[in-house]
Amino acid sequence: MGDAKYFTTTKKGEIFELKADLNSDKKEKKKEAVKTVIASMTVGKDVSALFPDVVNCMQTDNLELKKLVYLYLMNYAKSQPDMAIMAVNTFVKDCEDSNPLIRALAVRTMGCIRVDKITEYLCEPLRKCLKDEDPYVRKTAAVCVAKLHDINAQLVEDQGFLDLLRDLLSDSNPMVVANAVAAISEIMDASPNAAQVLEMNSGTINKLLTALNECTKWGQVFILDSISNYTPKDDKEAQSICERVTPRLAHANAAVVLSAVKVVMKLMEMLDTSGEYVTSLVKKLAPPLVTLLSAEPEIQYVALRNINLIVQKRSDILKNEMKVFFVKYNDPIYVKLEKLDIMIRLTSQANIAQVLAELKEYATEVDVDFVRKSVRAIGRCAIKVEPAAERCVSTLLDLIQTKVNYVVQEAIVVIKDIFRKYPNKYESIIATLCENLDTLDEPEARASMIWIIGEYAERIDNADELLESFLEGFQDENTQVQLQLLTAIVKLFLKRPTDTQELVQQVLSLSTQDSDNPDLRDRGYIYWRLLSTDPAAAKEVVLAEKPLISEETDLIEPTLLDELICHISSLASVYHKPPNAFVEGRGGLRKVLPPKSELGEGVVDSLGSPTEPTAQPPQSTVIPGADSLIGDLLDIDLGGPGPSMMQQQMYPGQSQGSAQGGGGSQGLDIFGEGLDNLLGGGPSGADMLGGLGDIFGMPQTQSYVPPQEVWLPAAKGKGLEITGTFARKNNTIHMELTFTNKAMQPMSGFAIQFNKNSFGLMPASVMNIRSPLPPNQGASTSLPLNTQGPVMKMEPLTTLQVAVKNNIDVFYLSTQVPLHVLFTEDGEMDKKVFLATWKDIPSQNEVQYTINNVQHNADTVSQKLRNNNIFTIAKRNVEGQDMLYQSLKLTNGIWVLAELKIQPSNPSFVLSIKARATDVYEAVKQVFENILHN
Repeated sequence: MGDAKYFTTTKKGEIFELKADLNSDKKEKKKEAVKTVIASMTVGKDVSALFPDVVNCMQTDNLELKKLVYLYLMNYAKSQPDMAIMAVNTFVKDCEDSNPLIRALAVRTMGCIRVDKITEYLCEPLRKCLKDEDPYVRKTAAVCVAKLHDINAQLVEDQGFLDLLRDLLSDSNPMVVANAVAAISEIMDASPNAAQVLEMNSGTINKLLTALNECTKWGQVFILDSISNYTPKDDKEAQSICERVTPRLAHANAAVVLSAVKVVMKLMEMLDTSGEYVTSLVKKLAPPLVTLLSAEPEIQYVALRNINLIVQKRSDILKNEMKVFFVKYNDPIYVKLEKLDIMIRLTSQANIAQVLAELKEYATEVDVDFVRKSVRAIGRCAIKVEPAAERCVSTLLDLIQTKVNYVVQEAIVVIKDIFRKYPNKYESIIATLCENLDTLDEPEARASMIWIIGEYAERIDNADELLESFLEGFQDENTQVQLQLLTAIVKLFLKRPTDTQELVQQVLSLSTQDSDNPDLRDRGYIYWRLLSTDPAAAKEVVLAEKPLISEETDLIEPTLLDELICHISSLASVYHKPPNAFVEGRGGLRKVLPPKSELGEGVVDSLGSPTEPTAQPPQSTVIPGADSLIGDLLDIDLGGPGPSMMQQQMYPGQSQGSAQGGGGSQGLDIFGEGLDNLLGGGPSGADMLGGLGDIFGMPQTQSYVPPQEVWLPAAKGKGLEITGTFARKNNTIHMELTFTNKAMQPMSGFAIQFNKNSFGLMPASVMNIRSPLPPNQGASTSLPLNTQGPVMKMEPLTTLQVAVKNNIDVFYLSTQVPLHVLFTEDGEMDKKVFLATWKDIPSQNEVQYTINNVQHNADTVSQKLRNNNIFTIAKRNVEGQDMLYQSLKLTNGIWVLAELKIQPSNPSFVLSIKARATDVYEAVKQVFENILHN
């Protein structure tokens, strides 16, 4: 029966009996009692009442009993911290025991007891164990330092444990070295301060490489991962490290192989790509990666996800290994789909024939998902390898002839893409496609077929009948199909206006009057207005020449790819996401590939990727999607204060991607001096009063208030002249009004009312103004407003229509609200959220403006804008230009992101704006101009 008996008892009064047994003089009885306690604890019973009795059992030479007591201690020390202190003396004593196993056990348990009261007592025993004569004790103590750092980082740094840990890297025992490396890696991930003490140098790396050959497999993984974080000083050192790491590629353990691949992939960046040594490395990398594909499916999948990254970075490594990615009949679906993806990435003119033959075979499989992906893959081959496009189209037509419904539908979807890539080349097959019209029941396939009919309406005699057949069930169609049908019928009308007028009127009516979908309705109204006002312009817009689609649309963005290459053999390489996107609280520097050594091939950009000397000058777009510097700017945790509670509530678990970097500064120190001040440094003007700025009215004096304008001249107001402006004070919008009576009689009975407006502005209280107002006298008032009124979009957006009543008449006036008074105080985005939001907003939403004649530097600009609730998220200097990355939030919840590019001595600033609601752009630009020119 063995130890199972300890889990079967359900006696009452058991705690009392156990208490007696634990205090028994007989060793066997005591041991049995401790085993019963541990069994009860394991199944979830509360045995914390026995804490003092179990702790008393620590005073024993029996190793098995001591292990059990330590196990109990680890579990209950947190709930009984005062009692746990009783065990401290025993720990100290055990750390000096003659048996190294007991010394190691004591130090391991100390690291697992997460009680602050105890940690300071454990420093001395831990220090002794780090210098112990037995390597088993030293390797255990090394891991204990990392655990202690997790409990109290400051204590570890103050007590000098980091230096002791660094000394262990020179230990004669390879397992001690491996554990020291593992501990150092964990500490460096958690604490940026530790990085200065534990920084690797070439001497340390040599010691690690020496220990590498004698370690266990997991020790090798730790050491290789640590080496991958080191940037050699030149290409010779990089080559030397590669030579000593490449034997690990032949290791039997998949984790060791992938870690070695990671080191080699990173260091290859520093080597001359045209040199013989890189060619030999490329040849050495292929066999171990191929070997991983003969392992069990789970390891195959991890290997394939990593290979997917490697192929995107260096397709030449596996260009001759296409056959190993051919799918086997017994592969699980997740392996099949991943192999299929890599096959397409490796497809070239040289191997397209065998790839097509394989894909055609896959399209007859029984697994529907796999068949769909295979048909789609044929289309991707056609787009990628132009000379083989005709053969791919022919293969797709063969598949359509099979009349298998889902095959036909996928084929039509990919043929639509082929038409877009090769216009006016394969249109002869349209007749075959039209034969299958009745079988299409999936939205994507129906939308693709409708697109083809609309795009080539002039070649299809009965195009109007075909589109009319779709129109019959218009209300039941998917939105994607409805939008495509609307566009296709408008195209048909523009090509054949005489006989399709009724059809276009029908679809426009269905889209605008009978539809609840705002996208469809908006598109319908746009087409309607275009057709009714200017058919020639409509033709230019709707029938404009479309850009060709790109070859591979699913490639990982280059900066993210570089970062993922640095995370090969980790979860990041399986998810294809950076660690901070799925590990909560993950901070630290974003990993980047090392810069290329100076080989005369090109200059090195700030991310370390080589660029050719003949590279194009920087684009005029300020934060372009792929070439932005913002990716590495915002991914780096600068150790500043975290996001406010409001931001954490607004963006719980918001993931962050990364955009491609490409500046001119070297290495990782890529920020201007002002960044610390902006993100976590000195207080701003308003904060210097310790939060009393609002009380003393600082924000209202610092924010920009436009000068008062005449809103109602006396001639129109029957003697009443109204001047006014808007201001934001104490988080509230105020309308500053001055009423002047230029009539011959007193005025009284003043009241004010707003029309519906874009932001729901309305008076928050009754207007308080002197009444009666005598002739030739004026009175001023500050009317607080809120944004809880009825909303109606105005043109322009900031228009506010006002009615003012007095004892003489009712007067109507219209004014423009300066948009900055609608910027809220909680508009400061967390820098990670900023990046994720920027990437989520489509690139076509980005607009750029030039603001001329600005006489301020970056710091004063940042402060001026902050005073008006435009918050600088980060600042950096690139090639002498200051870049300010900013966010603001409107009262209606619309977020606007901006980048301001400032060149010293140049009074023209470049402003780039990005938001989901593009209507606000002009008003936002006007705000920047007003504030910067003030």
